[in-house]
Parts: sequence; structure tokens; C-alpha cells
Amino acid sequence: MNRLGTVVGFTFKNKVRTKSFLITTLLLALVMTIGIHVPFLIQLFTGGDDAASTNKIGIADGGQTEIAQQIENYVSALPNNELEFVPLNGQDAAALNEQAKTQKLGGYLEITPGESGTFPAVKYISDDGVVPNDIQAALQPALENAKTRFITAGALSDAQIAQLTTPVQLQFSSYDRAAGVDTSSSGSGNNEEKFSPMNFITVYVLMTLFFFSAMLTGNMIASEVTSEKSSRVMEILITSVSPLTQMFGKVMGVFLVGLLQIVVFGVTIAVNLMLPHNRNVLAGFDLDFSQLPVDVLVYGLIFYILGYFLYALLYAAVGSIVSRTEDLGQAVTPLTMLSLAAFYIGIFSLNSTNSLLMKISSFVPFTSPTTMIARIGLGEIAFWEIVVSLVLLLAAIFFFGWLSAKIYRTGVLMYGKRPSFKELRKAMKAYKI
Repeated sequence: MNRLGTVVGFTFKNKVRTKSFLITTLLLALVMTIGIHVPFLIQLFTGGDDAASTNKIGIADGGQTEIAQQIENYVSALPNNELEFVPLNGQDAAALNEQAKTQKLGGYLEITPGESGTFPAVKYISDDGVVPNDIQAALQPALENAKTRFITAGALSDAQIAQLTTPVQLQFSSYDRAAGVDTSSSGSGNNEEKFSPMNFITVYVLMTLFFFSAMLTGNMIASEVTSEKSSRVMEILITSVSPLTQMFGKVMGVFLVGLLQIVVFGVTIAVNLMLPHNRNVLAGFDLDFSQLPVDVLVYGLIFYILGYFLYALLYAAVGSIVSRTEDLGQAVTPLTMLSLAAFYIGIFSLNSTNSLLMKISSFVPFTSPTTMIARIGLGEIAFWEIVVSLVLLLAAIFFFGWLSAKIYRTGVLMYGKRPSFKELRKAMKAYKI
């Protein structure tokens, strides 16, 4: 155990001190910082000081005062509304344009009376001829509401018009819950409550984190083993530390390196999001981080760690049978395809977490680290399914750990061309683990 700790510490310190690690980590942190500040930078370079004036839009009613007032009332009642209407006078387009430019408005609505009995035509006029998304999102339902009032002409009450213009929310449930069967013991809670923005974001982040960690750290382990073989350093190391201690030490050391990077990136994101100008942007997405699903985070971290060790052990075994770094890319291709399959099955099934493919994949150790996270966070799953999946994943880690140990111990001193399965199997029989 002392030697294992020495290998873990040496691997961690050696990787952290390399220029490639420092440069890569700093560059990624810088890219994340720039990406988070993009909305603020766009606003700054497009006239951040006049941002308040872009929320002011004019309205030329063209004699349709009642319709203009209905639009204003509807928009002003919207939650978090920042639009302010400014009345414009005159029928001449040049005069209206001059008023809008003088008052530095973002644009203005021009209401043109139509034929008798028809709803007036409404046009948004601005300097670039484009309607911003937030303004369009506010004006579109306001116009629908005004049109409904115009057509019904007092035949409907305000409450009825509100119901008419409110989109219908499609609810969903399972057969058991619809029949009143208690499913509280399933370990997943109410499915209607689970499909929330915070659950979706948590699941997506955890799945992406696992995929990139498995790819980056796995290739890091394989390349280090291969480089030690190709430079003959392995022959020196093996005289003082057993191959098994080397393999597990490298896996754990690189795991700590990956965790350090995750912590650095997490702190970078958190610090940038807490800046005042970014808080306002985040508030616009209506996200409440106090509602982070603790159960999804706990299960997600468990499957992330176990899935990492499964892939890391296999990468170490593959790296040990390759003598040249030029051949490493081809050798790890099957593992790359497995991790891609796990990622894509989970990502493309986020809207159908209870499909047959997801249920089967959640019990396959190579895909369960991603699919189980999706099922726990966004679907309905029984507690026994989580337990069975964890048991199968642990069993796979022990089996492939034993197999990887034999391959590693055999492969680290095999040079020349990559050994065939028959040669590898024959050499493995000489060692007892």
C-alpha cells in the first residue's frame, strides 16, 4: 500500500506539473470565462449604455386607440416585463421614423386599419428591420389577445379570453399513477415533478462530464503506459514496483488529476456566474439552483466514479500491449466507440428514458453510467433496478480489473509488433493474479 501511494502521488504530481496540463487547463478555463461573458460583451459592444432605451418601443395606433391600449395592458402584465411603450403621433412614415430616432427607441409598432370588420395590420419597424426575440415573445401573445377581443367584441369575459389565449399544457403520467396505485417506493418520485429544467441540466452535465473524463483521462493513462514502454523506462520501474501496483497507481493518480481539473472548471464557472452582470443574465433563464436534485447528484457521482474506473482499467490494459505511441490511436478505437455509444444512447434518449433501449442499456456496465443517470433524473425507475445496475457495474469492474491486471502484467514487457490474442492468452496463463 505504501508503494501504491507512492505511485499515485508520483503520477499526480508528474501530470500536474507538466506544461501540457497547465496550458490546457488554463486555456479551457479562459474559454469558459469568455463563453460565459459573451452575452455581456455583445451587449457592451452593441451599446450597453443605451440598453434601457432599446426596451422602449413606440406605438403609432393609427386611430386604433383601444387595440393599442389592449396591447400595452397585456405586455405590462407579463412577469419580469421590461418593455415600455411610448406613444407616437402622426400618419407620415418619415415623421414617425424621426420621432423614434430622436427618442432613441428600439423600434415602433405601426397599426394600420384594415377593411371593415377585419383586424388591423400591425408592423414592427426598427433601424435594422429585425424584431428582437424577447420583444417578439412579448408582442405575439399580446396581438393574439387583442385580435380575440376584436373578433368576440365583448361576447367573452376577460377570464374566458385569458383561457382562450393560454396554451394547453399536456400532462403525463404512468398507468399505475393514473389508477391511483402508490409508487412512492420506486425510488424515483413523481415523474411530472422530475422533468424540470434543473433535473435536465444536472443529467446533461453529468453525462457530458463522464464522457469527456472517460475519453481524456483514459487516453492519458494509455499514452503514459505506452510512452514508458517505448522509452524503456518500464524496465527500470518494474524492478522496484510491481506491474499491478503501477497500473492501479496510474489509474488512481490520473483520476485525481481529472478531479482537480473538474474543480478548477467548476470554480471558474461559479465565480463568473456570480458576477453582477451575469446574475441578471442567469435570472432571465428562471433557474433556481436551490432546487438541485440531490438524489440525482449522489447517484450520478457514484455511477461516474465507477464508470471511470471501468474504462480507465481497460485503457491501461490496452496501453500496455502497444509498443509505439503511433499505434495507440488504433488500439484504443474499440474503447472510444464504447464510450461514444454510451454517451449517444443517453443523450438521444433523454426524452424517452423509459424506452426498451434505455432499460436494457442501464444494465450493461459499459453504458449504465450514462443511461442510469438519465433514468434516475428524468424517468421512472424502481430502486431494485438501481441496485442491480450498481452490482453489475461493480462485478464488471472486478472482472475487467482482474483481466486488465493480467494483460498489463503480461504486456508491459512485450515489445515489437502488437501481440495477437493467442499469444497474449498464452503469456497470461503463466501469471497467477
